[in-house]
Amino acid sequence: MASLFFVTHPEVEVDPSVPVARWRLSPQGVARMRVFAGRAELGSVGAVWASTEAKSIEAAGILAAGLGIGVRVCRALGENDRSATGFLPPEEFGRVADAFFAWPEESVRGWERAVDAQRRIRDAVGRIVSEHAAGGTGELAVVAHGAVGTLLLCALAGKAISRREDQPFQGHYWRAELPGLVPRHGWRAIAPRR
Repeated sequence: MASLFFVTHPEVEVDPSVPVARWRLSPQGVARMRVFAGRAELGSVGAVWASTEAKSIEAAGILAAGLGIGVRVCRALGENDRSATGFLPPEEFGRVADAFFAWPEESVRGWERAVDAQRRIRDAVGRIVSEHAAGGTGELAVVAHGAVGTLLLCALAGKAISRREDQPFQGHYWRAELPGLVPRHGWRAIAPRR
């Protein structure tokens, strides 16, 4: 049975002077993504999708290049909208992210509500899966972001939105059966961190 691989971009170069959507992968992130792209289980991926954010496109490009295929992009695969606050220092970001997951029906500091981000990512992936089922071949990979990946995994697994379900750090994946999107496993690291 074919699978969906939902992959999160690995480590990025954090630059507060650059909009978050334009951040690029760090050298460590590139290295980890290259290791992941070489895994035998990905050899039958027939389509790779990414959000419109640079780090997602770059990570998807590494995966797609090894398969000899292109990358398609979809804005709705983007991370939860945090433009109301822009860049936040790591400690403050962690507190706001905790609140985002803890109160999913509220906008925390102007961020997109978790329930809205969950609906958006679920609908976007549903459309991509339907299109793939209608004319695609092989496995399907979506390279996106941690929070929306967690929200989608919670929805597919029938779990309440919770940060306990979040990836431990950037650069993880989970897998679900196609076309029904039944999760096969939770978050797994794309490659070890050095």
